[in-house]
Amino acid sequence: MNTMTYNGSHACIGFDAEDDVFFGKIAGISDVIGFHGDSVAELKKAFHEAVDDYLKTCRKIGKEPQRPSSGKMMVRVAPEVHRFFAHDQDTC
Repeated sequence: MNTMTYNGSHACIGFDAEDDVFFGKIAGISDVIGFHGDSVAELKKAFHEAVDDYLKTCRKIGKEPQRPSSGKMMVRVAPEVHRFFAHDQDTC
């Protein structure tokens, strides 16, 4: 799967050869937001419109928009491990 990013949202992109259409779904949130286009340009436009519409709808109904995970995770490690990774490894 390919991905696209716009305004902090990420989407998984695919192609349906039978229907000859590109399609996508905003990833990392439980709200289901899909879009499609007959070309890459149309797909990008539809993705941007879907994100903008989602944010506008959330504002209108007073809902906090869901955001995908940042990918960061805090983990405790031993001080010597932290020191090892905290220093510039190119100088070792």
